[in-house]
Amino acid sequence: MKSPEIDMDLQEFRGILAEALSEGGTQPLLRLTDEEIAILDPDSLTECVAPTPRISALSGQEREWVYATALRSLVSREAVEVANIDELDAVLRAADASSRSGDAASGEGTDPGSVPSGVDLDLRITPEVSLALTLRRTAARALAVEQHTSSGVTHMLVYIHAEDLYLVERVTGGGLHMFTLASSAKDAADMVQLFIDPFEVADKDGRVQEITPEQISDDNVGRALGEAINNALVVGQTVLLADAPGPLLTTYATDKALWTVFVEKPNAPTGIEARPVGKTSLRKMITELITPPVSG
Repeated sequence: MKSPEIDMDLQEFRGILAEALSEGGTQPLLRLTDEEIAILDPDSLTECVAPTPRISALSGQEREWVYATALRSLVSREAVEVANIDELDAVLRAADASSRSGDAASGEGTDPGSVPSGVDLDLRITPEVSLALTLRRTAARALAVEQHTSSGVTHMLVYIHAEDLYLVERVTGGGLHMFTLASSAKDAADMVQLFIDPFEVADKDGRVQEITPEQISDDNVGRALGEAINNALVVGQTVLLADAPGPLLTTYATDKALWTVFVEKPNAPTGIEARPVGKTSLRKMITELITPPVSG
């Protein structure tokens, strides 16, 4: 089966988006599952930074089955249009029969980006889906955020396109991708802030503490920061992805405060700053990370 074409003039859509966002502001775009993304843009499973936790946990044969279900879901939701619907029905029936029989090969060597085999299908994706997939592929800079809690790890990606255009992708541990169009760095930063500080415990700014990599590796960071690290309910790890290595921001949210550890450059021997922060300072740090550089 052929992958659907992602056909979009990015500059044209950016103009349309800027106008739409100026009128409606930040707004949800759509939701897709791991397996739906695998159908729509299989190359993105290896070429994009966003994780696909559900796909990575499946065997090759299991992928064949869930991809068939995902294709059915996309068609029923009208996220894709199928020109040769009879061939689609044949593929779905074959996949369903294979799932019931349980006699198919395990398929451990199946390409993780493959889609149900059978015949070539003529799939055309809707503008909203094409927009999300294009924006997540074409950003020159992105902010990658991991949220660690006792429940596991979830992710958020902020794809930076312009000062009035951001695509925010939140990925749950179960492989649900929720896309939002943000019309400003402030709106995108607010989403990141709530992600790394979900209980809103960031209270007030404290004294800046200079620490070294050796102190971190030796757990010799001082009593206050050490207690925050040991008692953190939510740990956030944030990195700016760009041509040049970007800053690293780690956050430790306890039940009553939030500490940040900021590293200006990866593997830097100096310049590591730690401190408790309030909401305003935390938002400012995030906003600075995702604000596009001024072109010279």
